[in-house]
Amino acid sequence: MQQIAPPDRARSLAWNTEDVRPAEQFAYYREAICQVFMKLTPEPTDRSSFAARIERVALGAGAINRVKFPGHLVHRSPSDIAASSSSCFYLNLKLAGRCRIEQGGRGVDLSPGQVGIFDSERLFALRHSHGPSLQVASFWVPTQLLRDRLPPSFEFKPARVSDDPLVGHLIVETAHALNSAAASMPEQESAQLFGVLLDLVALSLSRDGRRGTEPISLVEATWIALRRAVDSRLREPGLTAATVALSVRISERYVHKLFERAGTTFASHVMDRRLDGAARDLKDPAIAGRAIGDIAFDWGFSDLSHFTRRFRHRFGCTPRDWRRG
Repeated sequence: MQQIAPPDRARSLAWNTEDVRPAEQFAYYREAICQVFMKLTPEPTDRSSFAARIERVALGAGAINRVKFPGHLVHRSPSDIAASSSSCFYLNLKLAGRCRIEQGGRGVDLSPGQVGIFDSERLFALRHSHGPSLQVASFWVPTQLLRDRLPPSFEFKPARVSDDPLVGHLIVETAHALNSAAASMPEQESAQLFGVLLDLVALSLSRDGRRGTEPISLVEATWIALRRAVDSRLREPGLTAATVALSVRISERYVHKLFERAGTTFASHVMDRRLDGAARDLKDPAIAGRAIGDIAFDWGFSDLSHFTRRFRHRFGCTPRDWRRG
């Protein structure tokens, strides 16, 4: 199996099977799984090949493991547990395909966009299915890191925490944000965001958790979800705070409060993000022949002269001069 380890990013490692003969790919995948996910036992498949890619990024004391593979079955066996030097919880964000987590007589199904958690200290089975190519972002959570956020007597059971009516959507948004940006973020920032994610998971698992951490985490996670909601709608003309508030399930007033807390306003943030996007497109050689007006309209501007004025104010030149470089 080819291992990729960027020399300037020691906290990030990746493996893939693309340079391995098809008949040997599953065996190499099994070895990489053992390295990345502690000790797991994937069952052989009847496939003649097994194209897989695994990337691990450190998140302070924890890590995120991003995996892409065909459907198959994975076990955590007694010998796997005995051979492991540390314990953890797995917090899985399903990205493509479906998975069923079976542990302690309980089954938890995950579809794309859902998040589930289970324990490495007990036997489990993962049934990855429904799709030619399955993807999951699996957060490796040191056991004590989560236990410290839960009541001492808390009895853990596997759960789909994305279903929580209070913080489920914040867990999903925070997990997506970490999955997207962990490799490029400074490690301290990614570790802090990972802590926010764990606070939210602990809050979902037990309402009697460490309440001192809840308000901060809820605010930070809501802010993350809010910015993601704005970014996904930047190209919509007439985007309003009310529209975004509805998608994040908060009030319009709270939207403005969060932007004020960050030292800006909703309108300014949207304008800056749209101008940044247009500026990138104007420098893109692939669309060098596209009209400036078309690019402006693509980014939600309905008036070319207004776009030009705002662009000049932000970048100190006209869009045409910016494109010319």
